[in-house]
Amino acid sequence: MNQAQVKVQRVGRFLSGMVMPNIGAFIAWGFITALFIGPGWLPNENLAQMVGPMLKALLPILIGYTGGKMVGGTRGAVVGSVATFGVMLGAGGAVNLVDATPMLSGAMIAGPLGGWVIKKIDDALEGKIPAGFEMLVNNFTSGLSGMFLAILGFLAIGPVIQAATNAVSAATQAIVDGGFLPLVSIVVEPAKILFLNNTLNWGIFAPLGVTEAAETGKSIFFLLETNPGPGLGILLACYIFGKGITKQSAPGAIIIHFLGGIHEIYFPYVLAKPMLVFAAIGGGMAGVFTNVILKAGLVAGPSPGSIFALLAMTPKGGFISTLLGVAVATAVSFLIGSVIMKRSKDVDDDQDLEAAKEKMVELKGKKSSVVKTAVKKMIVACDAGMGSSAMGATKLRNKVKAAGLDIVVENKAIENIPSDADIVFTHNKLTDRAMKAAPNAEHIPVDDFMNTSAYDKVVDRLSGGVKKK
Repeated sequence: MNQAQVKVQRVGRFLSGMVMPNIGAFIAWGFITALFIGPGWLPNENLAQMVGPMLKALLPILIGYTGGKMVGGTRGAVVGSVATFGVMLGAGGAVNLVDATPMLSGAMIAGPLGGWVIKKIDDALEGKIPAGFEMLVNNFTSGLSGMFLAILGFLAIGPVIQAATNAVSAATQAIVDGGFLPLVSIVVEPAKILFLNNTLNWGIFAPLGVTEAAETGKSIFFLLETNPGPGLGILLACYIFGKGITKQSAPGAIIIHFLGGIHEIYFPYVLAKPMLVFAAIGGGMAGVFTNVILKAGLVAGPSPGSIFALLAMTPKGGFISTLLGVAVATAVSFLIGSVIMKRSKDVDDDQDLEAAKEKMVELKGKKSSVVKTAVKKMIVACDAGMGSSAMGATKLRNKVKAAGLDIVVENKAIENIPSDADIVFTHNKLTDRAMKAAPNAEHIPVDDFMNTSAYDKVVDRLSGGVKKK
C-alpha cells in the first residue's frame, strides 16, 4: 500500500472515529424523527420538539467530546465539548439554537482542536507544577483554554464553517438538481474496496445527510454508501459463475453481507478479480439513479448496512423506493459481474479462492517471519474495529478454544491495537497501518477475515509451544 493511501485512510479513520462511537445517538435521533415529525409514523407535535435540539446540540457536542478525547484524553474531551458549543453558537445558535445549522463538521474541527490545545498545555507543564497544586492548575488550564476556544469558535470558526456549509450545500444541491449524483459511485465503490467505506459514510455523507434530513425528513446521502445492492449482485455472480471456494463460500457471504450488513465480506471477491469493481460501480450508479428518480432517502444512517437497517431507517411511505433502489443496484451489478465472471480467463478461475488469497499475500511480500514462543494475546483488527474483525475474532477464538490454547482473542480498530498484542491479523490493505500502531507484534495479513487458512496455520503452529488450559 502506498503512503498516500495510508495517509488518506488515517485521516478518514480519524474523521469516522469521531462519529462511529456515537452512532447509537444518531439512530435514536433518526427514530424520533421518523416517528414523531409531521409526516412520520406517529406524528406528535410535543415529542417532535426533541428533533431540532438533539441534532443541533446533542450530536455536535458528542462528536466534539469524542474528537477531543481521541487527541487529549478526558481533559481534551471536556475542552473539545466547550469549544464545540462556541462553534454552535457562532453558527447562528446564539439567536435560536433550533434554527441554527447543524455543526457536525464544526464539531469535527473544534473537538480535536480542544484536545490538541490541552495536550500541548499539559506537555508544557509536565513536571513543573508544585506539589499540592495539581488539581488547581489542571482545572484552571482546562477552564481557561475552553473559554478561549469557545470565544474563537463563536467569533471565527462557527461563522466560517457556516459559510462553508452554505457553499457545500449549494454545490451539493446543484449536483442533485443536475442529475449528476449517480456519478459519485465512480469514487464511492472503488473507495469501499480499499476500506474507505467508513470514512465516506460517517466522515462525509453522514454530516450532509443529517443536515438534509433535518429539513426534509430524509436524505439520499444515507443511501450512497450503505446500499447493499452492488455487493449482493457481485456475490450472486460469483455463486452462479464462480468455481471452487469462490462458488462455495458465496452463499454464506451473501447472508453476512445482505442480512448482517457487513459489506467488507465481499471485498476479497473483488480484490481477487479486480474487474468486478466495474460491476460495483455500475450497480452503485444504477441504485443512486433509481433513488434520485424515486426521491428515496433515509431518516438516519443505517449501521450496519443491512437490508433490515435500511428498512428501519426508511420514512413512512418510502419502503418501495428504498427496496427498488436496492433491487436495481443488485440486478445491474449482477449482470455486469456475470459477464466478467463468464469471460474471465484468469488462472484464479481454476483455483479456489483460498489459494488465490494466499498467493496475493505472498506476492505482496507481507508474510511475517516472526515466530512467537509465548503468545498471550491475538488481535483481529480492521478499520473500525467492528463488523468484519468481530466475525474474524469469533472464528479465531473458536479455533483457539478447540485447540485448548490459553490465549486471549479480541477484535479492535487498528488505532486501538493494545501494546501487549503478540499476533495481529489485518486485511493486507491495512497491514502497513497496523504495523505502525503495534510495531512489536507479529503481523499476519489476510484477504478475508472469514475464509482464510491463516488462523489454522497459526493455531497449529502454537498448539505445540503454548501452555494449554
